[in-house]
Amino acid sequence: MSDSSAMNTELKLTDQVYSGDPLQDRETDQYRNEYVMSFVEKWDELIDWRARAESEGQFFIDVLRARGKETVLDVATGTGFHSVRLTEAGFNVTSADGSAAMLAKAFENGQARGLILKTVQADWRWLNRDIQGKYDAIICLGNSFTHLYEEADRRRALAEFYAALKHDGVLILDQRNYDTMLDEGFSSKHKYYYCGDKVSAEPSYIDEGLARMLYSFPDGAQYTLNLCPIRKNYVRRLLSEAGFQRVRTYGDFQETYAENDPDFFVHVAEKSTMHLVRWGSGKRQPGETDVRDIAEGYYDSDDADTFYSTIWGGEDLHIGIYGNTRNIRAASDETVDRMAATVPGLNESTRILDIGAGYGGAMRRVCKTYGCTATCLNISETQNDYNRAKTRGAGLADKIDVVHGVFEDIPQADASYDVVWSQDAILHSDQRETVLDEVWRVLKPGGYFVFTDPCQADNVPEGVLQPVYDRLQLNSLGSFRFYREAAEARGFEVLGQEDMTAQLRTHYDRVREELLANYDKLRESGVSTRYLDKMAVGLANWVKAADDGHLAWGIQLFRKPA
Repeated sequence: MSDSSAMNTELKLTDQVYSGDPLQDRETDQYRNEYVMSFVEKWDELIDWRARAESEGQFFIDVLRARGKETVLDVATGTGFHSVRLTEAGFNVTSADGSAAMLAKAFENGQARGLILKTVQADWRWLNRDIQGKYDAIICLGNSFTHLYEEADRRRALAEFYAALKHDGVLILDQRNYDTMLDEGFSSKHKYYYCGDKVSAEPSYIDEGLARMLYSFPDGAQYTLNLCPIRKNYVRRLLSEAGFQRVRTYGDFQETYAENDPDFFVHVAEKSTMHLVRWGSGKRQPGETDVRDIAEGYYDSDDADTFYSTIWGGEDLHIGIYGNTRNIRAASDETVDRMAATVPGLNESTRILDIGAGYGGAMRRVCKTYGCTATCLNISETQNDYNRAKTRGAGLADKIDVVHGVFEDIPQADASYDVVWSQDAILHSDQRETVLDEVWRVLKPGGYFVFTDPCQADNVPEGVLQPVYDRLQLNSLGSFRFYREAAEARGFEVLGQEDMTAQLRTHYDRVREELLANYDKLRESGVSTRYLDKMAVGLANWVKAADDGHLAWGIQLFRKPA
């Protein structure tokens, strides 16, 4: 990307320009010789705006809205697909690109849809020279970052992106899955990005320093792009070294990167993990740690997210029932089915609130089975992003909402739900009485509270559970007696407390087995040795505590009288 004062020769070119050996054209500025007007005019055939909008759904809109972002800088506008979509969704978008030809087409596409795009031609390496102010979010999409060949250019561009963001800004950057292309060869679903069903897009040549993409159109026209095939973990490292505090990677919008062979990776990099608003109204002493911050940080971490999505299968992370299976995924589904069966009258008119919803698999299963509508309330925005994507992929976005928040201060109206549901989440609160108060408040008269929670036994010697607490940085556990007495004190009818502690023991033993069996795979996926080793010890401590009779677990059902 050359200085913006240079002549925009691509506006006049009809043929792409390469040297005598195109495979040696490996420079950042080469794109100016490639995005000629004749190619740009065909670019929308390759994308197919309608098909691409269907494939990615609300992914980027959800990610931005969930984080409260309003102003967006689209630094790789291309022909304007994302600038237009985000503008139509209500975001304040500035459209930037290094290619004058692309910007001209983007402006034309905006006009055709009744929009006047705010466009600026800018080289990423000098971005802040050409833009004004700071933004809530920057998007760099369409595999555009791989036009940068030199690491110095990549680092310079990321530094410019970082500087152009507000203190709590977010960068969304995507790339092709070059890892698989380099290691196993090219195979495209042709589903998520380049959706034109009459256009082919595939590499004619690839090595560690060049992916030469060939685009063939129905009229026989062919164009090429020389790109640098940078690997996923390399990009994640660059983002971290540029100063971004949290980097979450998705594959093809619908999957996490722990799943196999997406066509594209999407990195969501947050500049700051500091919260502007604290949780709820609980009073803390100066310097005292809020356990909700601990829970949020734990589940938002790459280590925890990759571990749980890999070992549990990416639908949930709760305790399973193993009477008919040893498979963690199937056992988890059995728990959901058993819980749903204990609640009378689930049907299309039932509204459910799942507090501590994790990846949301329980509500997807229940809503699909019974036709209910649901709200998933959860503290981890990483898990919430994943939940939204999986819910869209399951065709249930019209039935399930995903809300970021805590169950000590539920952001829902009084008497608004028929059922409150929770699986193995309330243990993370040190205000469990407040959680029950909130459950009572949001339940309709006659509504049910069905939940599981890892508990201590009713009578446990002082101090013996500290190794259990340490795995998840807890400071206590509830008990069946605590929940029974606290519920009755608030007016709940206790309809059942089914003791299924043997399932807890089996579950944590199975998880530990899977951790050890998949240790190398988890390390390759980026999970730290420190996390895995600590988890292995922690799970062993839970199994021992269950064997010693110090833990309890089971399905509990309470009812708010009509």
